[in-house]
Amino acid sequence: MTILHNLIMKPLRAAQLLALGALLPATYLAVPVPAAAAAGDLDAAVAALRGIGAMTADFTQTDRNGTTIPGKLYLKRPGKIRFEYAPSARMLVVSNGKSLYLVDYEVKQVQRWPIGNSPLGALLDPNRDVKAYGKLVPTQSEDVVSVEVRDRKRPEYGVITLIFLRDATSPGGLKLTNWVALDSQNNRTTVRLSNQRYEVAIPDSKFTFTDPRRSSGRR
Repeated sequence: MTILHNLIMKPLRAAQLLALGALLPATYLAVPVPAAAAAGDLDAAVAALRGIGAMTADFTQTDRNGTTIPGKLYLKRPGKIRFEYAPSARMLVVSNGKSLYLVDYEVKQVQRWPIGNSPLGALLDPNRDVKAYGKLVPTQSEDVVSVEVRDRKRPEYGVITLIFLRDATSPGGLKLTNWVALDSQNNRTTVRLSNQRYEVAIPDSKFTFTDPRRSSGRR
């Protein structure tokens, strides 16, 4: 992401932000590379993303050093997401539909940037045309669909690779199982999802946060 190198945080916490952030090139989560994907898979992946009105899931986030943190994901269109990390992480990543925030309760800092300026824009930004910026990445399994999304005119936005498994019970027949985000400095973070639940009721209060810079109040 464009501002990550400006974060005054521990390297681990900066890498955690990428994943949100994000955030598989070379290894693609152990999914190898040959075998051509069907021509309609890109359309199917776009339909699967647009078909998710609301979703909750458990997640694990792994940084480039192999450190893994668990948490709970809340996603609600348009543009809202919350990465609720385990309490030991003392941090939160949340989007209110316009801006994405990293809230670090350990150092009492808040970082903000537009959702379109991060790899997560492929998931969150309603104005982002995934098909226009996406391409299929070949996999060895017909049950796996891999889509790499990047804006070649804005390399500072980074790259996100979305991995789906064919699943008739999921929106568009594809289940989003993991993604990897790569920033402009080639820092990589992997997010893996489990226990996905679709179209669940999620209150908008989930996409606010307590500002650690203030004695009270939410944003």
